[in-house]
Amino acid sequence: MADPKGFLKTTQRETPSRRPVPVRILDWREVYEPGDSAVLRRQAGRCMDCGVPFCHTGCPLGNLIPEWNDLTWRGEGRAAIERLHATNNFPEFTGRLCPAPCESACVLGINQPAVTIKQVEVSIIDQAFANGWVDSKPPARLTGKTVAVVGSGPAGLAAAQQLTRAGHTVAVFERDDRIGGLLRYGIPDFKMEKRHLEARLRQMQDEGTRFRAGVTIGTDISWSDLRSRYDAVVIATGSTIPRDLAIPGRDLDGVHFAMEYLVESNKAVAGDQVPHQISAEGKHVIVIGGGDTGADCIGTAHRQGALSVTNLAIGTQPPTERPAHQPWPMTPTVFEVSSAHEEGGERMFLASTVEFLANEAGEVRALRVAETEYVDGRRVPKSGTEREIPADLVLIAMGFTGPERALLEDQLDTRFTDRGNVERADDYETTVAGVFVAGDAGRGQSLIVWAIAEGRAAAASVDRYLMGETSLPSPVRAGDVAIGLQPA
Repeated sequence: MADPKGFLKTTQRETPSRRPVPVRILDWREVYEPGDSAVLRRQAGRCMDCGVPFCHTGCPLGNLIPEWNDLTWRGEGRAAIERLHATNNFPEFTGRLCPAPCESACVLGINQPAVTIKQVEVSIIDQAFANGWVDSKPPARLTGKTVAVVGSGPAGLAAAQQLTRAGHTVAVFERDDRIGGLLRYGIPDFKMEKRHLEARLRQMQDEGTRFRAGVTIGTDISWSDLRSRYDAVVIATGSTIPRDLAIPGRDLDGVHFAMEYLVESNKAVAGDQVPHQISAEGKHVIVIGGGDTGADCIGTAHRQGALSVTNLAIGTQPPTERPAHQPWPMTPTVFEVSSAHEEGGERMFLASTVEFLANEAGEVRALRVAETEYVDGRRVPKSGTEREIPADLVLIAMGFTGPERALLEDQLDTRFTDRGNVERADDYETTVAGVFVAGDAGRGQSLIVWAIAEGRAAAASVDRYLMGETSLPSPVRAGDVAIGLQPA
């Protein structure tokens, strides 16, 4: 284990400081300052190597957290990255973007702040890349089998890397002009700079994975043709249909889905010319939705020079401490202040949007909102509490309802569940033989760590389908949940 008395000697949780708000909103670089190695080792030393390490069950990937905490505490960085890569293809992504259900399940969290697992994780991979310890692992031999992976987000990339390393010839298809899916165009650079994605893609190319950007399956190549050309297909298209807000004024200019806004911003930050870009510059911005996508919109609006930013959430403000009905090791719903929230703006809870109001030019000028009340378990606007909030730009960040299904149904006869996700068995195979689904397309909107876990597990099932057996790890079955997490 790490320091046997570490959790007794170091009781405080220490995380890297964020760059000052007035400085960081002037650029798109990541918000965190470089971590101090002494602090990092001290924090890793708090890991107790519990008899039953519940962090494993909080993590869908089954990361070997006590092992690499111990190795970090001992200063054995190269061994630490080997243990981390044993279960996680992309710790540079999860270490920056995952909400860390492992920390909610940390045994130390019973009576102390949890171990800074996520920060230790990202420090291990950053050190590994800096020291050239991230090697390409091309297969020793090729199987002669071909696999098409549709979608290049975390689920698709994880499946592709595992299958390439197993010796199959893998092509990843992406309809956007660059590979990366939401990692590329959904995540702002202040949360994860794209150099981390580029470094991993170079490794995958060196291993033999082939990338085909700018190809829309269903249009450029039909789903049925794709299935006939490849020995197996993995659907990893994500949950991309945004949840809409069907209220009067929805069609006004200036009302957009969050992902429209974030994609254009990420393209502009990458140096692309974006005609008529949706921008918050000089505008009163309202973001509807209190999740991570909403926070990404808030941070983006600050950097674009918004006059004001207001974030509306329909529900109550969560408590600051773990509620009694969500005891350890469950993942609690608590009030969180992200880096974007630190940068300014107003957060409003129990706010129900009633109507978008227009100016004479047909553009949004304000929102009419009301206090939320609960009636028969439903959240509805409370009569008599309506008021107006000025708005020049409204961003709807209320989550996603499922994958795009029309072309899959028409061209591949794929079935869908009542919740709008691609139907699949426990081994990730759909109702079409040889076609598998991983990540949000089959699970519904979920966490990046689940996407990677499902990509790895689906790869094992594909390998078994093609070869009759597999040595690839399969961390989760379709439909599995971690402790304290409900199915997506």
